[in-house]
Amino acid sequence: MTLLFNDPASFVDEMVEGFVAANGRWVRSVPGGVVRRHPPSEPTVAVIIGGGSGHYPAFGGLVGSGLAHGAVIGNVFASPSADQVHRVAVAAQTGAGVLLSYGNYTGDVLNFDQAQGRLQAEGIPCRTVVVTDDISSASADEVHRRRGIAGDLVVFKIAGAAADEGRSLDDVARVAARANERCRSLGVAFSGCTLPGADRRLFEVPLGRMAVGMGVHGEPGIREQEMPSADQLAHLFTESLLHERPSSADNVSGARVVVILNGLGTVKYEELFVVYRRVVRELAEAGLTVVDARVGEFVTSFDMAGASMTLLWLDDELESLWAAPADAPAFHKAYTEPEEHALQTDSSHGSSAPGVIPAATDDSRTAAMTVAKALRSIRSAIDEHADELGRLDSVAGDGDHGIGMQRGVRAAVEAADTACKQGAGVRTTLARAADEWANRAGGASGALWSVALHAMAAALNDEGRPSKRDLVDGVAAAARAVQSAGKAQPGDKTIVDALQPFASTFAAAVDRGDSTAGAWKEAAAAAAQGAERTASMVARVGRARPHGEKSVGTPDPGAISFVVVVKAVLPVLSEDSAVGEQTTEGRRA
Repeated sequence: MTLLFNDPASFVDEMVEGFVAANGRWVRSVPGGVVRRHPPSEPTVAVIIGGGSGHYPAFGGLVGSGLAHGAVIGNVFASPSADQVHRVAVAAQTGAGVLLSYGNYTGDVLNFDQAQGRLQAEGIPCRTVVVTDDISSASADEVHRRRGIAGDLVVFKIAGAAADEGRSLDDVARVAARANERCRSLGVAFSGCTLPGADRRLFEVPLGRMAVGMGVHGEPGIREQEMPSADQLAHLFTESLLHERPSSADNVSGARVVVILNGLGTVKYEELFVVYRRVVRELAEAGLTVVDARVGEFVTSFDMAGASMTLLWLDDELESLWAAPADAPAFHKAYTEPEEHALQTDSSHGSSAPGVIPAATDDSRTAAMTVAKALRSIRSAIDEHADELGRLDSVAGDGDHGIGMQRGVRAAVEAADTACKQGAGVRTTLARAADEWANRAGGASGALWSVALHAMAAALNDEGRPSKRDLVDGVAAAARAVQSAGKAQPGDKTIVDALQPFASTFAAAVDRGDSTAGAWKEAAAAAAQGAERTASMVARVGRARPHGEKSVGTPDPGAISFVVVVKAVLPVLSEDSAVGEQTTEGRRA
């Protein structure tokens, strides 16, 4: 919802005033919009763009060298008037003619066409190139009926570069039309947008669904489907746009393209990068070369949660014009020789090189496989409880504990499985899982779980199968290491309140002669009681400390997740005797 405004009727005027004040290096205000602060020194075709407000950086943010010479700015989601278009064009033109370019919407067409007629009647040569890149808004047989969405940036950039080269009006119009003809886009949304002063969205998308085929004026999608993952959305984008290859692009394999992954308002850059990592792989697999990629916000729809993807299929002329420099409030491009973007194939996420696997006995490798099985069980349990862990963490923290635990244990599973395939023993397997848990989870919980697993690993070895006493020592070492690293004591409302009773109960049960699984079960129950007791405590250390009183009544999420973990290990111990079923006189670490 739009939050910052005064009188909604004054929103656009006040927005333009602030925009010009902030970007006076590039633009100056004129009736109806903005023009370049510094006009060309020689007569040059003036590229005039525009439409309604609510789409920033379009349209004012795209005025500058190598881009547009002026932008007409209408009311929110409303076409500017013919008079506004005429005034901006007259202010920007320098005697070489005017090219009007904008998205293909009825109101824009009516008003820009009227303005073109007035300009021509006054002796100012004028041509129009309407942007029609949205593949969802009409069939391939009726391209002229399609809307303009983020392909606006492509056409404006090509036209602006051509104009700044000093080309004629006819030639600028020709290359702009060619850019439009070789440009395709598709948009999706997860929620609608609201206008300043409105108390409801222009349209709604049901929870867990995605609208496909979005314009940029709050129009509902053409269809709905289940909410995809980032990779699934990347596949939808690439598959749909490749299917719509322009007729002038002879082949897919070997083609050179520009990719624009555009956020429509509230989808953040980090999310777009997650999508793009898959997009670039799929394009490479199809045989395309990505010459340039732009990931960010270029043509938005106020606060709509959505995204679009655009492909520009290059030829030599378009590639040269795209490579030309540009400098505007919201788009900067230094000149670069066209070059291929290297495809990153490293999937290690920055982890350290695996190094040499130490020699291990068959018994230790069997125990390592049990560790990997236990981690897979933990992964399933954490996935099941992630939302609840996040909810608990949001009471006095930032709500990311469930996600952090998921990232950590998933990475640990991958590391353990890889180590087992390479023939690692139990100590090496557990240590590598500990490293990757920390690398991927980050934060306090990632560090503490890494410390705990490393301490546990140090009590084991790659030469034999762990005994019950080895496990007792390992659990005790983990408890000491976590308490030391986190500077926490029992009663501080942390993982220690569950870990300490677990360690002491497990040791006592083993000393009585209980089986590993039996001792672990009793210890897990003690941990659960310890975690429950944290609900009445005030957080005294950690991120929740500043909001300690607020946390009273809610158990500590770190203690709860510890209980989830140890309970998930129990079925593996019950089914598999590879760990801990030697006598206490068995092999020690």
